[in-house]
Amino acid sequence: MKIQRNARRAGFTLAEMMVVIVIIGLLATLVVPNVMQKFSQGQKAKAKTDITAIANGLTEYAMNNAGRYPDSIEALVTPDVNGYTYLNQKSMPKDPWGNEYGYEAPQPGQPDPRVYTLGKDQAPGGEGDDADIDNFTIRGDGG
Repeated sequence: MKIQRNARRAGFTLAEMMVVIVIIGLLATLVVPNVMQKFSQGQKAKAKTDITAIANGLTEYAMNNAGRYPDSIEALVTPDVNGYTYLNQKSMPKDPWGNEYGYEAPQPGQPDPRVYTLGKDQAPGGEGDDADIDNFTIRGDGG
């Protein structure tokens, strides 16, 4: 009795698998950096949006309080007697890296309040994701 073997086997050859792996690797090297760059841009945009909203809330607070700014930005989410808050949320937002935004009340030589994040590294200065962002640089007046 003769056993016939199937000349064709189901599945992929090692060469075919290697070609697929190389193609996936090439695609990953092209796509991943672009996705990471867009993610980083999104984080910076969120920080700028939050800082602008907080700065606007501070301006509105000062307008309603005879030009006096709050001692803490927490005042922007603390309801007044009518339940009104200067930011439309129950707590202060965190920056994209999970840290609290900084606040400096106006002082001599700095008539406007400063709202800022120290970036991903939480250290002054830096570049890229580590760069500081504040309402002065967003406005373009540098402080």
